[in-house]
Amino acid sequence: MKNTTVIGVDLAKDVLQVCIYTDNKVRSNTEMTPQAFTSWLAIQTPATVIFEACATSNYWKRLATEYGHQAQLVSPQLVSRIRQHQKTDKNDALAIIQSALLPNVNFIGGKSLLQQQLQSILRMRDLAVKQKTAQLNQIKSILLEFNIRYDSRHGGIKAAVQYALEDAENGFNMAFRKALAQAWQLFITTNDLIQEYDEGLRALLNHIPECKKLTQLEGVGVINAINLYMTIECEGERVFSSGRNVAACIGLTPIQYSSGGKVKLGSVGKHVRNSTLRSQLVTGAFTFINSVSKREPKTEKEQWLKALINRRGKKCAAVALANKTVRTAFAMLQNGTDYRSVAIPG
Repeated sequence: MKNTTVIGVDLAKDVLQVCIYTDNKVRSNTEMTPQAFTSWLAIQTPATVIFEACATSNYWKRLATEYGHQAQLVSPQLVSRIRQHQKTDKNDALAIIQSALLPNVNFIGGKSLLQQQLQSILRMRDLAVKQKTAQLNQIKSILLEFNIRYDSRHGGIKAAVQYALEDAENGFNMAFRKALAQAWQLFITTNDLIQEYDEGLRALLNHIPECKKLTQLEGVGVINAINLYMTIECEGERVFSSGRNVAACIGLTPIQYSSGGKVKLGSVGKHVRNSTLRSQLVTGAFTFINSVSKREPKTEKEQWLKALINRRGKKCAAVALANKTVRTAFAMLQNGTDYRSVAIPG
């Protein structure tokens, strides 16, 4: 820590618990409103301010940095293990300071204003995708209750809905027809909304050179590129020391359980910090693998990939490719280089 004074802040919706630790002693542990804490932070002598990574923590970290403080985020899991006695705001604020004072503690990288906006768009898109799936499944189930089936070769679900609405002999009353038409229109609106989100993300991607060049990687599209950019790139600080650490954080490496000088590696963990990103990376890698397996390899990586597919299967190869993709993305962002695949000599 550069500053001798450490301030631990337990964030909440309406109140903030602020604990001040200096000269090996807790000077105060008081409650403040967000407005009062903002004014107090502006006049406070530069210090080390520690926040627990949670909702609004990125905003407060940026604000504290603007006021000249050294701001850091700590893991809530670490804070819960360090906390003594019962869970109260005062004990949480003190535990945040104790967590930050541990040797070799791993702080969490905060997001810039741009990264937080990208993350918000992705979350709104994810919710819209879930709503679209739920709406489509409901329409399918309702039609099936009346034995109205659809065939993808003859217009799909859209033709089935139109048939149900236009058939005058099916016995449906006007209230049901209106409700079904509204449900279908809501599905169309949600689908259009997802496309608008995608267009907005592509437009933002074109204005972020560091993020755009990640799409050169195999199996990495717009969403994966943005997620990798937000995970690896942190303004003003270096959270990960190597690409291997990034891959382990995402959950693309085997779980290690070593003791007594014996190294024991298990399977890839089920519960990880960012299961959504891991799933998207593996899905993208699997799509690329399916295309590579149907043709001759053109690059050295594709040659390695085909050999791995023959030796371990597509699923294992997809995880291995996702792992390599994360490590390559880390090297590209850290060194400011572009991706160049090595072609097989013809």
